[in-house]
Amino acid sequence: MAKKILFINQEIAPYVPDSEMSIMGRELPQKAQENGFEIRTFMPKWGNINERRGQLHEVIRLSGMNLIIDDTDHPLIIKVASIPTSHIQVYFIDNDDYFMKRAAMTADETGTEYTDNGERAIFFARGVLETVKKLRWTPDVIHCQGWMGAVVPFYIKTAYHDEPSFTNCKVVTSLFHNQLKTNLGDNFKQCLEFRDAKPGMLKPYKDKFDFMELGKFAIDYSDGVVEAGAEVNADLLDYAKGKQLPVLDYPGEEYAEAYKTFYEDL
Repeated sequence: MAKKILFINQEIAPYVPDSEMSIMGRELPQKAQENGFEIRTFMPKWGNINERRGQLHEVIRLSGMNLIIDDTDHPLIIKVASIPTSHIQVYFIDNDDYFMKRAAMTADETGTEYTDNGERAIFFARGVLETVKKLRWTPDVIHCQGWMGAVVPFYIKTAYHDEPSFTNCKVVTSLFHNQLKTNLGDNFKQCLEFRDAKPGMLKPYKDKFDFMELGKFAIDYSDGVVEAGAEVNADLLDYAKGKQLPVLDYPGEEYAEAYKTFYEDL
């Protein structure tokens, strides 16, 4: 039976501008599907995504849940569209305050990063996992690309470890170049608490999560790590190898077969 792979992407072209990450977000799921894997793909519904041009529409049966973060209810809205060139279906995680009302992705028009990026990452992670449960789909591998998905490995191994959808899945984290200029603020640890994800589990980490701390956090709860580009953070790559985790070294542009083998060997 074909393995099922859940791709949790920070960026996917053509919905956001082309970058190393957004092109990988578009092409890797397609190549995985062509290699016989069953896939599902998620990304945030960033404020700069043109819903009309992208032909996004809300999925009412999946929307409507409230996620409580820092004692505040945040309604979860799920939208869907198909990438025109490949017909790969993409699920978008949306919310008025965290995504819809923002003009850009992780920073405003002046380049200043949003102060609640940590909360947005938590909302995105929980939104994806709750939606996958509603889909009654059981992935064998969850592949996280981008720091917006960095809390997913932690939640899979703690808050969601007893959920039938995720009990036996393996989590993969892709490493890219540094993407955060600032840290995620004072309340990130507090906001992470959920079910069996307890504050005491976060004691090994700094009080303020920057890109490095977030990367280590993702690696610590992952089952495999991918060097996704030619210029990834060398310290994080060394950290992953020091944990004795399976690491896929950068395979170059013809990567489909390398990823296929990596997924199958997990």
